[in-house]
Amino acid sequence: MIKKKKVLIVEDHPLFREGIKAIIKRSPEFEVVGEAGDAETGLQQASECKPDIVLLDISLPDHSGIDLTRTLKSVLPETHILVVSMHSKMEYVSEAFQAGALGYLVKESAGDGLLKALESIAKGEFFLDNSISHEVISNILKNADKEIHVEDAAYRSLTTREQEILRFLAEGFSSKDIGKRLYISPKTVENHRTNIMHKLKVKRSIELVRYAARIGLIDIDDWKDKTP
Repeated sequence: MIKKKKVLIVEDHPLFREGIKAIIKRSPEFEVVGEAGDAETGLQQASECKPDIVLLDISLPDHSGIDLTRTLKSVLPETHILVVSMHSKMEYVSEAFQAGALGYLVKESAGDGLLKALESIAKGEFFLDNSISHEVISNILKNADKEIHVEDAAYRSLTTREQEILRFLAEGFSSKDIGKRLYISPKTVENHRTNIMHKLKVKRSIELVRYAARIGLIDIDDWKDKTP
C-alpha cells in the first residue's frame, strides 16, 4: 500500500476548507491530517504533525501567509508549501516563491487544478497556475534576485487585511465586491476603509488610488484611468 502524503490546510474560510478537503479525498495519494484558520494555529499543528505539504492562503487573520511560509521553511525545511490565493498579481506570486513556496494556485482554479498542484509539489517540482499570465512569470524570473515588497512606513503600519483591502480599493472594487471576495460584510469593508484612510492620513478615495500608484501597488496606467 502506498503511503499517503500528509497535507495540512491553513485557510481562514471554513467553507473553502471543506471544499479543499472534499477534493483531496478523491485522491488515494493524499490525506488531510490537520486544518487551521490562522497562522499561529497552523504553525503549531505543522510542528506537531510534520506534514509533507502545507496548503495555505496568503490572507490570514493574524499573520501574512508569506510570513508563515518563511517560518515553516525555517523550522520544517523538508515540508513543501502550496499557496492557494485569490490573487494572481506579480507581487503576491513573487513574494510567495521567494519566501519558499513550491507552488502557487489561484483559488478559482482549485476545483480543477488542486490535485495536479499537489502531485507536482509532492514530487518536489514547482507548480504555477496556468491562469497566471506569461508577463507575470517573466517578471518573476526578471526579479528572481530581488525582494519585491513595499518599504513605505505608512503601508507597513496597515494590517495584512488592510493592505489587501487597500489593493482592492485602489483597483476600483466596491465594498460589496470586496466583501464577496473576502467573505466579509460590506460594513466590515467600510470599517477597514475608514481605518486605512486614517492611518494613511487621506480623506478621499482618489487619494488612496494615488497613494497606491505612488508606492507601486498598482500600475501607473491604472492610476491614470481612475484619475478624474
